Amino acid sequence: MAKNENSASVLAFEKKLVPSDGYMYGTKWDDRGNVAPLSLKEKSVRGTISNRLKPAVQNDPAKLNSEVEKANLQKVDACALGTEQDTLKLQFTLKVLGAIHQPSACNNAAFKQSYSRAAKGYVEREGFRELARRYALNIANARFLWRNRIGAEAIEVTVKALNKGAEQEWKFDATEYSPRDMSAGDKQIDSLANRIAKALASEDDFLMLDIACFAKVGKAQDVYPSEELVLDKGKGNKSKVLYAVDGIAAMHSQKVGNALRTIDTWYPDFTNPDASAGPIAIEPYGAVTNLGKAYRTPKDKQDFYTFFDHWARGGALHRIEDEHYVMAVLVRGGVFGESDK
Repeated sequence: MAKNENSASVLAFEKKLVPSDGYMYGTKWDDRGNVAPLSLKEKSVRGTISNRLKPAVQNDPAKLNSEVEKANLQKVDACALGTEQDTLKLQFTLKVLGAIHQPSACNNAAFKQSYSRAAKGYVEREGFRELARRYALNIANARFLWRNRIGAEAIEVTVKALNKGAEQEWKFDATEYSPRDMSAGDKQIDSLANRIAKALASEDDFLMLDIACFAKVGKAQDVYPSEELVLDKGKGNKSKVLYAVDGIAAMHSQKVGNALRTIDTWYPDFTNPDASAGPIAIEPYGAVTNLGKAYRTPKDKQDFYTFFDHWARGGALHRIEDEHYVMAVLVRGGVFGESDK
């Protein structure tokens, strides 16, 4: 097969939204200036047998009783507020970078030139306004709390721009914004979005944000840091291992980043109430792992590579939403090289 002269076998983009880990603290809603780091606690619990059993066991009461009698002993990590604390504080920083038109690695000059033209054209026309508004909305609605957002009586998000000489502050009541509605907006959202868009569209500028979220979840209630993926289970005896940094319960930066880029409402099934997963994270194949489904398949020609290969070589996409999606994947970053055969 002839070699494709306009293909880049080495092609990579650095991520342009760079969150830190999220650190967790306990406090009181009426005295939020006094915070204390939350630590993990180890529990040893005796659970019950609740998994599906073989039909032979299910249909024999004696065998079922024998199985149920077995102790299901577990050692797990847990994290909770103190007895006098009713509010979780989650804090992280977010760096927003520019220079989207410049791949961090590309071994084909012709491809790099055509891609750069396409990217600069998008920046000139759209200025990242739509993507930035959606990122700002996910900050305001506190999507990054994940499970900690459920059942919270009140949620306040404070955002500070730390750039010297361009300091700014925003406050949001996260309960006013639904995580399923990407069309929402107001002056505060627009103001934060303008700062994010300006950094994304820049040649080499950046924006540094400090984000603090307070969620009133109730005295002594459990809170939920990230759970560690234990690859070698033979080396540990815990059935649940939670994430902590220097003794402080925390959320992985990857989990925070996944929440911020959950802005894809442009995939085909979104308008189908029976098939939609709501907004999904920006991924090349629209992967939603907890549902075991890819919402953007090459077969339907809705995946990133189908769009990107055409667009980056000077072709036009049919919808501006597809262009938003392509640029959002590039903001996410990754390695996207293709075979030169």
